[in-house]
Amino acid sequence: MSLKDEMDFELRHVDGEIKTDAVLFALSTCGWCKQTRMYLEMEEISYDYVYVDLTQGEEREKILAVLEKYNPDQSFPTLVLNDGKDVILGFEEEEIEAAIARA
Repeated sequence: MSLKDEMDFELRHVDGEIKTDAVLFALSTCGWCKQTRMYLEMEEISYDYVYVDLTQGEEREKILAVLEKYNPDQSFPTLVLNDGKDVILGFEEEEIEAAIARA
């Protein structure tokens, strides 16, 4: 099962030259989440994202269940790539670059 197949909730897509399966779990008010999004877009990396704080009810429960699988602390931002083999917590440019290179 691919990373996106296990996500039974709506993701927003941002297209880029570099195609990836990256999924960003973020908060709409988080500065580090914004930095991560800006970096991905500046580097033209495609990704999907969800603002967890803008969800509610059953949808939020589904999102948090998937997030917990990759990041038990459920901190933000959490970037999941390469079918879950790479999980980057916080805004870490070098880790993102390395994960993209492994894709």
